[in-house]
Parts: sequence; structure tokens; C-alpha cells
Amino acid sequence: MQRLDVMSSKTASKEGFRRNTGAKEARIKAGIKADPDARELTAKDFAEMVPFAEMMKRRRGRPKAARHKVPVTVRLEPHVVEFFRRSGPGWQTRMNDTLARYVARHRQDR
Repeated sequence: MQRLDVMSSKTASKEGFRRNTGAKEARIKAGIKADPDARELTAKDFAEMVPFAEMMKRRRGRPKAARHKVPVTVRLEPHVVEFFRRSGPGWQTRMNDTLARYVARHRQDR
């Protein structure tokens, strides 16, 4: 196994690295070719790449909602919470929709 020269300073310089021999480079390329998960990048791949700094500027996660919801703490009857929880993921949204329909119906009555 080839050992790289260890640099005494914290910054590396070109003198601290040895180039691969032709035989070693051929073995590396053969290993890459044999690996089904590895492939050479194409010009199309390079064209689609985005610099890391630019990528990190993009917003990640869920898009912002047009209407913001207000976080509240509400004490509810256990059977009411259990009813909505049993309906599966999204139960809080369904509870909100149910309350929103109630409010809309009672606003019309007034």
C-alpha cells in the first residue's frame, strides 16, 4: 500500500501528493466500471449541476401557506380527539376543516 507523505503544516501543497501510476489508475477505472452504482459523469450531468452555495440559497421544505394558521392550545374532550386521531394522518387538518365549516355556517345565519 502506498503511503502519502504527511505534511507538517495544516495546509496541503502539491508536493505532498503522489500521482497514481498508470497501472493503479487502470485498476481504479476498472473498479469504477465494474460498480453498477458508479458511472462517469456526462456533459449533460455537468450542465445540470448547480454550485453548492447557490443550491443552499434555495428555499427547502414546505412552501409558505397563503393563509397562516395561529398556534393555540385547546383543551378538548378525549373522545373528540380520539375520533379525529383514529381517522389517521392529517387529523389536525380535518379537525380544522370541521371547525372552519362550523364557523362558515354560523356566520351565514347571522
